[in-house]
Order: sequence, then C-alpha cells, then structure tokens
Amino acid sequence: MDPTKPEGVVPPGLRPSHPDEGLAREGLAFLFDLDGTLVDSVYQHVLAWREALEQAGIDLSVWRIHRRIGMSGGLFVNALLRETGGGVTAEEVARIQRLHAEAYVRQVTQVRPLPGARELLNYLSQAQVPWAIATSGRLETAKPALESLGISSEVPVITRDQVSHAKPDPDLFLVAAQRLRVSMSASVVVGDSVWDLLAARRARALGVGLLSGGYGQDELERAGAYRVYQDPADLLRHLDEVGVRVAQ
Repeated sequence: MDPTKPEGVVPPGLRPSHPDEGLAREGLAFLFDLDGTLVDSVYQHVLAWREALEQAGIDLSVWRIHRRIGMSGGLFVNALLRETGGGVTAEEVARIQRLHAEAYVRQVTQVRPLPGARELLNYLSQAQVPWAIATSGRLETAKPALESLGISSEVPVITRDQVSHAKPDPDLFLVAAQRLRVSMSASVVVGDSVWDLLAARRARALGVGLLSGGYGQDELERAGAYRVYQDPADLLRHLDEVGVRVAQ
C-alpha cells in the first residue's frame, strides 16, 4: 500500500491522481488540526462523548475517552468499546455520534481559541505562508470553533464530511494539501494528538505536536513529532525551528 494515498476514496475533485500533481506553490505550508490545536475544546468533546455514551447505556471513565480524542467518530466509538469488550451496530454508532454532536453544541459557548492561535494564523498569512485546517470533526461541530478564530471563506477547511476516512488515516491532510496545491513533503502538520501525528507520518509530512490537547511530549514524539510546543503561542515564538523565516 502506498502510504501517501488514503485507503478510502476521496470525493471526486478533491484529490489529484498523484499527491504532487498540478502543484502551483513551492515552499512551506501548514496543515492544522482544530480541536486542541487551535481551539481549547478537547475537554468539552470528552464530556460530550461521555454524555452520549451514557445515553446509549455505555459507562466509560473520562480518561479512557480522552485517550481516543482526535480519531474519527466511528473509529473512536469502536476503539472505546473494544477496550471494554462491548460491541455496537452501525446504527448505534451513528446514534452515539448524533448524541455527541447534540451534547457538544450545548457546551460550545465555553470553547475559546488557544493562546496565540489567531496571532499565529495572522502571522502566517502576512508572511504569505499558505495554511489550511483539517479536522476529524464534522462541519456541524467545527463551525463554532472556526467562527471563534475568524476563519475566512478563503481558507481551505477540510472536515470529516469531505473524506472517506478520518485520522489516523491521512485523507484529511492529503486533501488539505491538494486544496493548497502544495506537496506533502513541503507541508508541516500541526496537531495535539498522536492520531494527528500518525496521520502526518502516513502522509509523509513533517509533524509538529502541541501539548494543548493533553497528550504528553514523549507520546507525541513517539508518534512522530519533529518538535513539540506548548500551544500556538509557543509555536509562533519558535517558527524559525520549523522552517519559517521570522522577520526581524
């Protein structure tokens, strides 16, 4: 299997026949995860998943749920239930995902951009460094976070709705790079979870980890992070370490 290509079929028009076909830009590009990377929303998602699982009659500790945040919803539910020896049908998975979305919407007013997130994105834009957002969340749950960051319609935003498989599959990042018309080898994937970094490795991109989602530095490094920073503000202060020429 070619690890630079997703296992699923991306909707027509979103993926070139070759990852580097039709590239228009040269130089560095950034592909950002959303939850826990640009917005402080991981724990709201954890509590929303717990509520959804409880409504489905599944009792799981919060720490177990947190360890799977960042995966696609279907994989997330299956992985959690595998740990407990349970099993659910596709219809039950869909119901749990719907319950999670409803529970998360009730908590979304507590979600804030992480320190330095807006400043980091603005700096990259001013420096003419292309960037995109690739999230395992669906547009329904991602939209409030995107609005809080002031993301314009010109920025490529790839959500779970647009790909066949989410993280740890590389589809989201591959499509994000294609939308920017940049090579994966020139892309820096920034994420807060091991699932982000595993997807980055499969896409053959450079991975950078942030501690703002609750994973430890050693975990992120084992998953493939070239560098690990505290949050977007810390990354902004160290952009030169990942190849961005910082104006003096």
